[in-house]
Amino acid sequence: MPIIAFQHSDFGGLGRLGMTFRDHGFSISVRRPDLPTSKSNAGIPTDLDDVQGVIILGGPQNVTDIASLPWMQAQAAFIKEAHDAKLPVIGICLGAQLIAHCLGGTVAPRAKPAAGFRDTKVTIPGQTETMMAGIPWTSKLFYCCGQEITQPPAGAMILAANSDTKVQAFRVGIRTYAFMFHFEYDQNMMNADLNASRTIVEGAGLTQGEIKVQIDSDYANAARIADRLCINLATYLFPAVARLV
Repeated sequence: MPIIAFQHSDFGGLGRLGMTFRDHGFSISVRRPDLPTSKSNAGIPTDLDDVQGVIILGGPQNVTDIASLPWMQAQAAFIKEAHDAKLPVIGICLGAQLIAHCLGGTVAPRAKPAAGFRDTKVTIPGQTETMMAGIPWTSKLFYCCGQEITQPPAGAMILAANSDTKVQAFRVGIRTYAFMFHFEYDQNMMNADLNASRTIVEGAGLTQGEIKVQIDSDYANAARIADRLCINLATYLFPAVARLV
């Protein structure tokens, strides 16, 4: 029973999240819904049979373009179906925005893009959330996005927020978690995203040199925090009986 992972770019893979789930004995089937279905790309499942959970990764696409992207519409419908079935669902950046959209929230362009390491503050409800155990209440984590969640789904618990990003992470329902920051990225993935997202970086008022200084200063601590979050998700969100070992 694999976990279905939706990837939306060549560089935006599972990173440390995939390695953590592998080390904990889980099987992950990576799909590229933005590309044609083929022998090497199974596409979006037609049902939830044998689906253990869903991971939706980031990408250069925008949720506000969903009306013109049939594959994104199909993906949103599958995410909602998995959520309604109370399967574990994890969304990162674009994935978090897709979760918000398909469950009745609102996504819109940011007034100013977010790039690099930014203050991330765990809310009071987030401080008692199991998945956030061991996560510092204030830290600098990595972002690269031009859109934001302006209204979370009804009933969502905001787990992290700061003064200019009201929804940095949230939980909705029993097992659906969304994160706007890229905790799955290793340093090479950060650099690849920044190189592919020069418009976002420039819109954020930063240069590649300034981003490099941030990485040199903040990456090591962010990596430790990310590893803890990955372990929390692997050990608390998915049942041990579903592991391969």
